[in-house]
Amino acid sequence: MTTTFGIEEETMLVDPASLLPVACEPVFGAVRADPETGPFVSREYLASQIEFSSPVYTRLPEAFDGISRFREVVAAACSESGLVAWNGGTPFATPDGPPDVTPSPRYEGIARGFGAVVDDHQINALHVHVGVPSRAEGVRAMNAMRPWLPVLLALGGNSPFWRGRDTGFASWRSILMSRWTTNGCPPSFEGPEDYDTRLARLVGVGGTADAATVAWNLRLSESLPTVEFRVFDAQLEAWQSVLLAAICRALVLTALGDASPPVAVDPELLDAAAWHAARDGLTGLLVHPVSGSLASADEVVAELRRRIGPALQESGDAASVDELLHRLLREGGGATLQRAAHAEGGREALGRIGSRRWPIRAGRAIFRG
Repeated sequence: MTTTFGIEEETMLVDPASLLPVACEPVFGAVRADPETGPFVSREYLASQIEFSSPVYTRLPEAFDGISRFREVVAAACSESGLVAWNGGTPFATPDGPPDVTPSPRYEGIARGFGAVVDDHQINALHVHVGVPSRAEGVRAMNAMRPWLPVLLALGGNSPFWRGRDTGFASWRSILMSRWTTNGCPPSFEGPEDYDTRLARLVGVGGTADAATVAWNLRLSESLPTVEFRVFDAQLEAWQSVLLAAICRALVLTALGDASPPVAVDPELLDAAAWHAARDGLTGLLVHPVSGSLASADEVVAELRRRIGPALQESGDAASVDELLHRLLREGGGATLQRAAHAEGGREALGRIGSRRWPIRAGRAIFRG
């Protein structure tokens, strides 16, 4: 059994000296004009953002090529305008007061609905869509994957800085998101009808203007036959985004192929595990999704890899995922790399690592085996 996947990746335009977000229409126009990337590019909530919503993929190499192409086009357009593209979950620095919001009735309504919360809503995320046969199967997969969300959060933590200082967290983006009306791990659902009923009740409550503003880290797409993972920060490099997408696909395939009841995890422990993962990332302990006790990040990730192993083998992704997962654990994730760059060379070095691009040839070699 195989399934398709897609990737939504946000990048932020920043000034190379201050690392402050900058709205720049010429950059967006240049990216939109690219014949390969343009059809899949759109504006996001922030005027300083560009979002790439990929076509439907079946194989990792085509995903790596698509994301790499998007990043190359954005980098070239930024160079023409004297800016750099920032691929982190939060910008290093932010202006005082509310951010510049893309003109849109929907976005303006969100700004009104969330009040001062949106002043700090200056984030970049990576969303992964994985195809499911039906909404019923999607809900079943979600129920099974809930305990693994904190582990995924740790793997994708890439936002250690906020307003020019180290937050002490690997993913400050996830902490900022916790102030939305809905956030974090979704509840367990009895089936698609239960999901739809409970989702509909949230609309109009607090800042939830519509189903798209339900900010769970895992949800069904309202427009696509997919489960959508919303737990990740934007990633420093394209290979990291594709690695996380491969893990998500394997998790969905594993859940769909397992008829046993999902592991029961107390919701308060799941919330605490996510907070813990947001703080420590891959550098310390994580809550083990099976035992519920604290264990080393290496041990917990090894259990994740063991669980999704058959699905990775079936999709042909095992060798690529193993090599890149080993690299991710060795380097410590995006937050660790950002901190190391800042310690070595301050904002200048941080700007370089936040916009760096792994050689496409090297990535293709790994993803193609």
